[in-house]
This record gives sequence, structure tokens and C-alpha cells, in this order.
Amino acid sequence: MTHYLRAGGLLSAQPPAGPAQPSRYRYDPAYPTRGLGGATVRGGGAKDNRRLEARPDVLTFTSDPVRAETTIMGTVTVRLHARSSLDHTDFFARLCDVSPKGASKNVCDGIIRLDRGGTREMTITLSPTAHCCLRGHRIRLQISSGAHPMYGRNPGTGEPLVTATAMRAVDREILQGAAHASAVVLPVVTPARGRQPSPPGS
Repeated sequence: MTHYLRAGGLLSAQPPAGPAQPSRYRYDPAYPTRGLGGATVRGGGAKDNRRLEARPDVLTFTSDPVRAETTIMGTVTVRLHARSSLDHTDFFARLCDVSPKGASKNVCDGIIRLDRGGTREMTITLSPTAHCCLRGHRIRLQISSGAHPMYGRNPGTGEPLVTATAMRAVDREILQGAAHASAVVLPVVTPARGRQPSPPGS
């Protein structure tokens, strides 16, 4: 199942039909995007990401409520078309499940490190998962440039992380028009016949 990143922070099964304005943010390694939950030894697991998503350096794209239980099982990938003002840069993607009450719980995530700026097409491979998104819940994709300290922050200079002495802020654009259709690809499992659906909003 493919969901496309659309203008206005939408995640849609319909691909864009024409041009669209990119979504923009600035990442400053001196004030790095924080990690929250996920595969960490301390404080890991599923956490409510709403405070993290309120940061100006985190973009979110959210689907309409799903009409039936949707089981995601396997490796999630994000096909991203993006533009960066610096050569040395990271892109972090996280899949979340949003409840009818608004809680945004992380499901899986992944990161890619690049050494060439400009406009790029990339594939971010998220960690394998097995998750059931219940009827009435929504699917959300976060795009940012790090999850510190789970992943070492990229100083933007090309220096080694452990010895870097300078940091450079970077401007990013996520492209989402028909010519550069960014998307998240979900490995959805078809439910067995005869299974009873969950009540909405469970």
C-alpha cells in the first residue's frame, strides 16, 4: 500500500496530479531534533509524539481515518524527493499510529545520511514492524533530520561526528508534486476471512 505526501500535511492513497509547493523546514544541529521512544535501551518503546511533532523542524503527513483494521507487517520504506542547502545532511523518517483522541504513537523509523546536497531522490528503510492500525485510527509519517541522541547529530560540515567543532544549520525542502512524488510504502497484510472487525475507535 502506497501513501503519497501531499501539500498541507496530508498522506493520501491518491498520487499528486500536478505541481505542488514543497514543505520546508530548517534543521539546526546546535538545537537537534530529539529522539523519543523507539529502539533505545532507556525510555524506548511506543511514546506519544505530539510534543515532538510540534517542533518547527519536524514535518508530519497524516492520512484520513482507516476504514478497517490495517495490519502492517514487514519493512516500511519511504521514497523521498528532497532538496538540501548543504551537502552533508541526514533525513529521518518515522511511522506513527494516531488514535481518535490524537495520541501519535511511534511504530518504526529509519535514517539516511547523505554527502551531496541539491535535489535528491532517496529511499529510507525503516525498521521491520508488525502493527495493526485499528479502524478509526490514522497513519502519520514524520520527516525530520535526526533523533538525538539515538542517532548522532550531523554537524553539516562533513567532519567526523566525534571530533566536529563546527555546526551549520541547513534548509530542507520535501518535494511532493506529480514530477517528484514522495511516498511511504506500507507492507499491508490482508486479514483472514471470517475475522470480526474491531469496533471503531478501539
